[in-house]
Amino acid sequence: MSIRNTADNYGSIAKWLHWMTALLFLGAYMSVYYRHWFTEAKTPENWNALQLHFSIGVTIAVIVVLRVVWRLTNRQPTLEPGTQLEHLAAHLGHYALYALMIIMPLTGYLGTGANTEYFFLFDIPKFEDTQLFTSLVQDGLGLTFKAFEKPIDFIHKDILGAWLAWILIAGHALAALYHHRIKRDRTLRKMTIDKS
Repeated sequence: MSIRNTADNYGSIAKWLHWMTALLFLGAYMSVYYRHWFTEAKTPENWNALQLHFSIGVTIAVIVVLRVVWRLTNRQPTLEPGTQLEHLAAHLGHYALYALMIIMPLTGYLGTGANTEYFFLFDIPKFEDTQLFTSLVQDGLGLTFKAFEKPIDFIHKDILGAWLAWILIAGHALAALYHHRIKRDRTLRKMTIDKS
């Protein structure tokens, strides 16, 4: 298997970045749902689940930066035969997913009112404690963190996290299955181990 992408397949790095992103998003959702459904507020278990969510979010941000760099510096495999509308829908879907992968960790960090104890190894200061917040938000916009946090949290939790992320992820998975089961082309196989 090639490290770099080819005309026929994604390379091992692109595959690793893709599937790692998927697993991390799943982990982020599992930790936050566990926190809300199975823990009591202000308990160590609740705090640990929240910190796990934060840590996974930071990791997603790093992986996404690597994905964008890798995508911009590598060729993309040749598209499978399809209509112009199918190709347009695929491109728009991918752009929407990339936007989601960038905006979710960013709004998560910007709207977080606590430091991130990154996998309990070291602390990443909350945005409110950074010079960037002071310069841009507090001095530049004249907003307190509470006023700034409200719309950021609404985007992160209520718009993206609650439903838009799930719609885009489900659409992506269903499109892959459509190509694999109905069109019987190599779209899904390009992103899996199978080279045939």
